[in-house]
Amino acid sequence: MTNPTPSIEDQSDEILQPKRGTLSGRAYENISTMIEQRQLAAGSVIVEQQIANHLGISRTPLRQALQRLEAEGVLVKSANRSFQVRKVELREYLQSLKTRELLEAEAAALSVDRVKPEDIQKARETLKAVEAKRPYDMLAHWRSDDEVHGLFINNCGNQVMADVILGLRASTKMFEIDRLSERLEPDSRQHEAILDAIESRNASAARKAVATHIRSLFQFAIEAVS
Repeated sequence: MTNPTPSIEDQSDEILQPKRGTLSGRAYENISTMIEQRQLAAGSVIVEQQIANHLGISRTPLRQALQRLEAEGVLVKSANRSFQVRKVELREYLQSLKTRELLEAEAAALSVDRVKPEDIQKARETLKAVEAKRPYDMLAHWRSDDEVHGLFINNCGNQVMADVILGLRASTKMFEIDRLSERLEPDSRQHEAILDAIESRNASAARKAVATHIRSLFQFAIEAVS
């Protein structure tokens, strides 16, 4: 179920919330991308000097980025205290999806009067752009997914709920699943339904659209590993 892992060389509150333009912020974004693209596969040990050399930074901002990723549950400490990419097994993935179904559906219902119309339109434009990309772009797919879900997560009006959901989403992203490109069409269609419901300020429809989407992810995972 894991994808081949190319070497890094072949791929051409500061700790908790590094700013985008800082060295630690850029390191956080770069390492997150490496993990999302499976350049750093589940179970991989982070060789700090190698990563620092690859990014052209010192180990201090790198360590700050790694500590943030550890706080988010993306990295864990191995027995020798090195950072390691966390491995999420099928059981945890499915249980996380079930919990996300409950919480994200409620977050969507709570958000309908808070999401700005211009943000909905921007998410729609991103969806269309990702659908049109050839060849398939996994990173763009992830970013579009984050944008749609972020609309209602960040506007649900309940920060505790939002933080729990974001932690669950970080965990489910760690599950290595093949055939992800096959999710592009259903994800796009289901995300459109979510955006339609939020745009119409229909809490019941938003709740249903999100629940339907996450159940679809659950079923896809079962079929992908069988």
